[in-house]
Amino acid sequence: MANHLAKDKQIAVIGALAEGTSIRSIERLTGIHHRCKAVHVESVPVIEMFGRQTVWEGVVEVFDISGHPKAKRCYAWSFPEGTETRFVTALEIPPVESPQTAIRASIASGAKPQ
Repeated sequence: MANHLAKDKQIAVIGALAEGTSIRSIERLTGIHHRCKAVHVESVPVIEMFGRQTVWEGVVEVFDISGHPKAKRCYAWSFPEGTETRFVTALEIPPVESPQTAIRASIASGAKPQ
């Protein structure tokens, strides 16, 4: 099934789906964002440290995806930003190969992984 929504509309849909941040809604938004089918595999707690300081702590949802030309797996997590909930997704394409490396890549890219 093709996704014909403009990027701003996709973001609006993701925001609407984010209410409650259930695994099912994250699964759905992952499919919308990457234009493929996503099936939840597991929830992985991740703590990312820099020296002795925790720079990120949370749960990364792991999804098997089908219909994407380059990736078979996707990682997703959410974080509060003001009064809204933001979502981040990362495809399992090197250097991303685990929930931990997805968080590291997000931090390195300057995106807010929180």
